[in-house]
Amino acid sequence: MSRNIKLTIEYDGTDFAGWQVQPNARTVQETVQRAISRITGEPEITLVGSGRTDAGVHARAQVASVKTDTTIPADDLVHAINTQLPEDVAVIDARDVPDDFHARYSATGKTYRYTIINRAVPSPLERNRACLVRRPLDVAAMRAAAGHIVGRHDFAAFESKSGDNSSVRTVTRLDVLADGDRIEMTVSADGFLYNMVRAIAGTLIEVGQGRRTPDSIPALIATRDRAQAGPTAPPQGLCLMEVEYR
Repeated sequence: MSRNIKLTIEYDGTDFAGWQVQPNARTVQETVQRAISRITGEPEITLVGSGRTDAGVHARAQVASVKTDTTIPADDLVHAINTQLPEDVAVIDARDVPDDFHARYSATGKTYRYTIINRAVPSPLERNRACLVRRPLDVAAMRAAAGHIVGRHDFAAFESKSGDNSSVRTVTRLDVLADGDRIEMTVSADGFLYNMVRAIAGTLIEVGQGRRTPDSIPALIATRDRAQAGPTAPPQGLCLMEVEYR
């Protein structure tokens, strides 16, 4: 009897070419699918992710669903699958879910975190986990700009390429917190456009550098023009923290 299993997956995206299966590239989806196949003996396993992270992007709690005929209890699957995985990816939870559960379409929201190291010299320890910004950043200004992003808007100005019917999203949270030379932007929304978080991060960095003002953000959003926003910030600073479901 076929079961639907929800997996929560943590990974360091440094050496992956992103989540989605690609020809001649190491991806998270293919790596986990192959591990599940080895455990269940099923040659055709399709892992459905809550979304596609890009090369270099990390996840603390990516969610995926998979249909399988295995009778291995969900708790035992965690250990079994992990015996077949490399050290930069792990299944941290597995549970049976209703047949109509879909990791992507059942999701009601996601939370990402973008991390910056703000100092003149690089951090060897954080080189794969944070974006280095050498010029001092005005965190208060970044926080003020973030307040204009929270809410329901058309975020086309923060979308690298159009892939959805609508670019309207609701951002419920955008916190900018500093601890020494470490700055973390945590953003939650009902959904995200392609590179939306990294474009927001790049724009807030420009605000922090004084290259644009916090009050300019509403007009920027209204343009719906990606060229008017800041650059797409580097991938290594981004981490998928949580996927929410009803």
